[in-house]
Amino acid sequence: MSALIDLRDPSSFPTRRVEAWKYTDVRRYLRAAPPPSPEGEVAPAGPFAALTGEETAVVNGRGADRITVTGEAVRALRFVSTADGAGHQAEVAVDVAAGASLLLLESHEGRAAGYVSNVRLSLTLGAGATATRIVLGEDAADALAFVRAEVVLQPGATFNQTTVTSGAKLQRFETHVRHPGEGGGVRLDGLYALTGERHSDLTSVVTHAGRDGLTSQLTKGSVRDTARGVFQGKIVVERGADGTDARMGHHALILSERGEVDAKPELIIYADDVQCAHGNTVGALDEQALFYMQSRGLPADEARALLTQAFLIEVVDRIEHEGAREVVRTWLETRL
Repeated sequence: MSALIDLRDPSSFPTRRVEAWKYTDVRRYLRAAPPPSPEGEVAPAGPFAALTGEETAVVNGRGADRITVTGEAVRALRFVSTADGAGHQAEVAVDVAAGASLLLLESHEGRAAGYVSNVRLSLTLGAGATATRIVLGEDAADALAFVRAEVVLQPGATFNQTTVTSGAKLQRFETHVRHPGEGGGVRLDGLYALTGERHSDLTSVVTHAGRDGLTSQLTKGSVRDTARGVFQGKIVVERGADGTDARMGHHALILSERGEVDAKPELIIYADDVQCAHGNTVGALDEQALFYMQSRGLPADEARALLTQAFLIEVVDRIEHEGAREVVRTWLETRL
């Protein structure tokens, strides 16, 4: 189990000696408990505001602590940081009843400098329920931001997630899924587009505990300047989870001499009758394609942006909800 951070307890801040955090050394930047953030307010206009009238804002760690869905719902959940140099943490539980359906549009918005944000989210899906979680990370360049989601599925439930982020000074989105099998499905996608000195860590653990479960995972990223991208994906197939079909892929572009990508895909399999695979590639843009586009009159920067977008857009296209897909597509275009 990965370390649980408590901003009030510096002994909980992991270092690179903790295997699950070896690429994201919290203690390097945070050695003492930060001063607590004061209360704050924000206008009701998050990045997904046009898609739903149901918006919940957690500002500087204060706000709703539980969301319950019994039918079909589209909810925007905003975590907003407005206090310079302060720290806050929040815990929110999301319960999706049996047979219910939820589109959760989650944003992490940095409106301050040098803050520390720590969020824990628990999602419980009843039998036959469906939940889609779209996560947009827009933290400040000098922020420390940690998000941990713990997802538990009942038989027949379906969980889809797409996390897109531009990083922070140190940022980590962590997802743990307890997969019951029994016809349930999980799609766990990620996208990072990092520039400057930003760092983003997408870490996930999916544990298949029952028969006939499906997991599909695709993460793509790009880094420029001295940015650093981290992908850690682990799929565990427990004994008795026969019939599991689990596939994981991570692919990244390094667009500068000093950019860095660290990737650690893992499959841990204790069952026999399974289909599991993972793939990982890290490389640069195709120089021939870049030359071709420049020979047709495109400036070099525009050509690089178009090629990078073409590489990353596969993750965006896997978002089934049209409105959410267009919000993410626009977000990506403005960052390349």
